[in-house]
This record gives sequence, structure tokens and C-alpha cells, in this order.
Amino acid sequence: MLLLQPAQAQPGVVVTPNNDTVTYRVPISTLIAGTTIDDRIMVSLARNRTPAGSDFYYFMSKTNIYGNALVPAGLLVGGVLNHDKEMRQNALYVASSSVFSYAAVLLIKRLVKRPRPFRGNFRIIPVYIAGDYSFPSGHSSSSVSTATSLSLAYPKWYVIAPSVIWASSVAYSRMYLGLHYPSDVATGTLMGAGSAIYLNTIRKRVQ
Repeated sequence: MLLLQPAQAQPGVVVTPNNDTVTYRVPISTLIAGTTIDDRIMVSLARNRTPAGSDFYYFMSKTNIYGNALVPAGLLVGGVLNHDKEMRQNALYVASSSVFSYAAVLLIKRLVKRPRPFRGNFRIIPVYIAGDYSFPSGHSSSSVSTATSLSLAYPKWYVIAPSVIWASSVAYSRMYLGLHYPSDVATGTLMGAGSAIYLNTIRKRVQ
């Protein structure tokens, strides 16, 4: 149970589909209406969410950690077994991009300390309760970083297309589940792509 008590606020209670309960206090202005585009999008997603959609995007969100780990691990194993130096180097590049972007996300989260959407607007009901802060989205950053770096290392349509679909699904899932604002996801996406592109320029210089 979480309790947030800003000044001049009214109590609100959120019960998620997983039966988690959040008791908190939100500003009176928020109780009346969400005026930002972020709020309006999140409220719309929460209202139109379906059980099937929640299950699918919950699954996609969970694939983030496995994708970020298995992609470079697979490249490393393939590089070792095939004595392929370039593949081993690509494994390091993909892993480094994801780690670099996620480390930057953690730093910015500690500096900005933006609350999760459901802690600021009682109409945004999350599928489950997530801790930490909202801005930017770590899932978006790391998945896009992995997808972008893999696509840069292997610029083939059969690599790029699945990578884009996967990363886009992970990023969208964070909004659909009620855990991140669109601006969180957009910023995380830019950070992930930027990290991969930046490290790729360094990789080319040292080759």
C-alpha cells in the first residue's frame, strides 16, 4: 500500500486488475480533469483496455529483460562456436548500448523524480503497481537500444523488421499497462536509439 500526501489534495484509491491497492492523495485540479496530452492519452488507454490486451502487453513488457539479455548472449555464443570475431564484437556492442542507455535512464529518473501516472491521476488505473519513477521509460530505452544496435550491426530487413516490431510493442506496453506517460516512452525511445547510434560511431572508429 502506497501513501502520497501532497498539500491541498483529496484522497483517491486505485484497485488494479491484479487486485493491488494504491491509496494516495492527488491535487484537487487532477480530480477534476487531466489537462495535459499525457493525461488524456493515459485516461483513454485505461478506459479502453481489454483483458486480452492487458495479457498480451503484460507479456510483451516482460520480454524486455529477456530480449536485452538473450540477443547479445546469442551473438556471443554464435561468435565463439563459429570462431567469428565480428559476431563477438557485435555482442559486446549490443550489450553495451543497452547498458549505457539504461544507466542514463536511472540517473535521469533520480534527478527528475516524476511520479508514475496512476499516482498523479486516479482515473489512470494500472494493470499492476510498479515502483520507482516514471520519466523516462527504462523499458523503452533498453528495448529500442537493443533493437537499434542489432539493426545497425546486421542491416537486413529480416533483422530490422522483427526488431522494430518487438521494441515498439515493449514501448507501447508501458503506456497500455498504465505505467508510463507517452512523454516517458518517447524520451526513453530517443535515448535508446541515440545510445546505439552513438556507440556505433565509436565502434566504427576503433575497427
